[in-house]
Amino acid sequence: MFAVIKTGGKQYRVAANDLLKIEKVEANVGDMVEIGHVLAHGEGENVTFGAPFVDGAVVTAEVVEQGKNRTVIAFKKRRRQNSRRKIGHRQLLTTVRISEILLGGAKPTKTAAVKAPKKEAKAEAATEAKAEAAPKKEPKAKAAETAATPLFKAPKGEPDDLTVIKGIGPVAAKDLNEQGIITFAQLAKLTDKDVAKIDEHMPFSADQIKDWREQAKELAAK
Repeated sequence: MFAVIKTGGKQYRVAANDLLKIEKVEANVGDMVEIGHVLAHGEGENVTFGAPFVDGAVVTAEVVEQGKNRTVIAFKKRRRQNSRRKIGHRQLLTTVRISEILLGGAKPTKTAAVKAPKKEAKAEAATEAKAEAAPKKEPKAKAAETAATPLFKAPKGEPDDLTVIKGIGPVAAKDLNEQGIITFAQLAKLTDKDVAKIDEHMPFSADQIKDWREQAKELAAK
């Protein structure tokens, strides 16, 4: 039996034991998730279509891995204006293995730890999170403190104008400054480990940061 499901704004044709990469689902590796948006199901030539979803149909899957897709680079250039802009994006992905296709409200063999992507489940999770967080004010303050801590320690002295580097605009320069990167010399001395840290915590790809590092080396040498 096969089913056509919708998750993360995309549609997939799946069957039991299929390995599938979908947009990130909040769950741990080994958890079972339910995908309730089943557009159609069938076997051979007998196919049942929903309007838009099939009532009582659910697909369960086991979370195999949480990861990221490859970096996609968007590059824009304006002729004769010395304007270039390069933006990277890495989509968060969840790898799942299809377990069962359930019809007519049948219950899964394995209990699903997470239901995705249903608004009701998200609302319940948000309510529970608020209830747990209400009496715990100190951890919240500590979390805010940690979030405010910059990734790097800014050196003393006058900052450089990072917008001189092609690909760094005013917004990107401000973000870098807030994380303690204020000079060409700092950018030029970034290690691959530092690049990975920025890639993880800031909206810049590793390719972007390495390009800026090479430009910064030339500017720092002047």
